[in-house]
Amino acid sequence: MEALTSNEEQVMRIIWKLEKALVRSVLNEFPEPKPPYTTLASIIKQLENKGYLDHKTYGNTHEYFPLISKKAYQHSSFNQMVKNYFDGSAKNVLSFMVKEEKLSENDIQDLEKIVENFKKKSS
Repeated sequence: MEALTSNEEQVMRIIWKLEKALVRSVLNEFPEPKPPYTTLASIIKQLENKGYLDHKTYGNTHEYFPLISKKAYQHSSFNQMVKNYFDGSAKNVLSFMVKEEKLSENDIQDLEKIVENFKKKSS
């Protein structure tokens, strides 16, 4: 799966939310300042070329829809981040989050419960 730029990710998040959309529908979801229509159309075309989107044609209008689910993209992106920045180690990810104070005490307790449940299922 080819990596997305931040602009492409922003467009994909909108299309995942809408499920199918015209360029103008995507543009309407953008916060101000909105990109020019032609810029957005180019980004959508790039996403189609990368295999993230396809379209149905109705006359001169194209309705775009995702070929890759948000969940599949999250999975791939997270795995790539863990591999590139944390030597492929979940332990390193959690250690980083604890050191950066990104996990609350409740988060840690929830994670402990998840680990315990996993241990019980594995036994």
